[in-house]
Parts: sequence; structure tokens; C-alpha cells
Amino acid sequence: MSLAAAPSQVRTAPRARFSKRIRKLTDTWVWIGVATLILTFLYIPIVVLVAFSFNSSRSLSWPMTGLTLDWYRKLAENDQLIAAVQNSVYVAVSATILTLLIGVPAALALDRLEFPGKGVFRKLVLLPIALPGIVTGISMLILFRLMGFGLSLETVIIGHATALLAVVVTQVFARLQRLPRSLDEASADLGASGWQTFFLVTLPNIRTAVIGAGILSFTLSFDEIPVTFFLTGRDNTLPMYIWSTMRRGLTPEINAVGALIVAASILLILISVLLQRERTGQGR
Repeated sequence: MSLAAAPSQVRTAPRARFSKRIRKLTDTWVWIGVATLILTFLYIPIVVLVAFSFNSSRSLSWPMTGLTLDWYRKLAENDQLIAAVQNSVYVAVSATILTLLIGVPAALALDRLEFPGKGVFRKLVLLPIALPGIVTGISMLILFRLMGFGLSLETVIIGHATALLAVVVTQVFARLQRLPRSLDEASADLGASGWQTFFLVTLPNIRTAVIGAGILSFTLSFDEIPVTFFLTGRDNTLPMYIWSTMRRGLTPEINAVGALIVAASILLILISVLLQRERTGQGR
């Protein structure tokens, strides 16, 4: 290498590093812009719904004519709507509990046991979530009719639990796959029984997956329509009530209950994050 070429290379190196930093910074801002556009597209309708729940006019037109809490007061006086919300909460909570009681042991069986037809069993567990809701609803309606069961909120709970079982099994099974088997072996070496190992070792380590699956199951059950449509009796759930009132158009009371559901969803997310942080702190 000649001495004349050395200064040229010294000058070129900082330029190359500068160009590399510019490209990296550009790529970062491009991804930030894309993510911002996606989040804006997803959340602007929710912001609009919450805003119109405070609109003083019944018409859903922009700009808003003023701010009021009248629609929340009318919501509190709407007995049918309140009953529908209570029914939805009852169905979602019951279906979530039933799904967890069945799904967590099923995930443990898939992860820890070897039995004939294990592959078929795993695929059958995942089948309900892959089927359209209308198929699940019709098939369970026929089954309940054949067994002589009357349609009620309890049949809706069974239908939701059946449809959402795969949600719990897949999430808990995925977490169990990452859990070291040495923990169970160490617990057994220390003289713990199977139940003690589950409650003191396994369950604390899969708690975040169970909580996440429960929250997701609750959310999916709360706004489920196809299965509910075929299995409900005289009692309305909130989605069915909103669907029945769509013929007259959306009312500000619906916006108000939607805003309250958004607030409750944010609260559930915060609780989930706090529980996960608590678990991380204990792990350290």
C-alpha cells in the first residue's frame, strides 16, 4: 500500500460509518412510522367511540355539539342493558373458569404423559377454535335438543368453554414446553407429592400463561355472537342486545357502555402487567 493512498482511506472510513448510522436511523424511523400508522388505524375507532359517549347530541356527527354525562346516567337507568351486561359478565367469568379447569389439566397431560392417540387428541382439542362459530353453535344446539336440555345462559357457558378450550391448551402447553423438567425432578427428590409439585412448583411457573389465557378467554367469551345466538334462551347478553338494537341505529348509551368496557379492558391489562412484574421480581 502506498503512502499516498493512506490519507484517502482514513478520510473514507468516517464517511462510511456516518452513512451506516444514517441508514440505521432511517430504518428505525421507517419502522416507527409503520407501527404508528397501524396503531392509529386500530385505536382511532375506539377513541371516537369514547369521545361520542360524552357528546351532548344523539347524532353521531362531527364536530361534537358539547360534552355531557347524560348518556351514562341513562345507561344506569336502562334495566335491559344493565341486565345484558350482567349476563355477559356471568357467562364470560363462568366460561373462563370452566375452560381453565379443563384446559390446564389437558395441557399438562399433553406435555407430561405419553398415551395412545396423543397426536389425535391434541388435534381434536384444537378443532373447535378452527371451526366457524356458526358450525359450533348449530352442532351444540342439535346436541342439547337431543339430550332434552333447555336453552339458557348455562348452555351458552358450555358452548363458549368448548369453543375456547384450545386457547387455554395452546398457551399453557407452550409455556410448559419451556419449563425445565429438572424442577419437577428436584421437587420429587425432596419428597414432594405430585399435587405439591403442581401447586408449589409448576403452577407458579406457568401462572403468567394461565392468567393470559384466562383474560383472552374472558374477552372472547364476552363478545361472542355466533355460538351465543344459537344457545341462548330468553336472557340476552350484551352483544346480542346491541345486535338487536342495530335496527334502530346505535344510541349514545351503547357508546357509553362501550367506553366502560374499554376502561375495564385497560384495567385488566394493567392487572396482568402488574402480576407479571411481580412474578419476574420473585424469579430474581
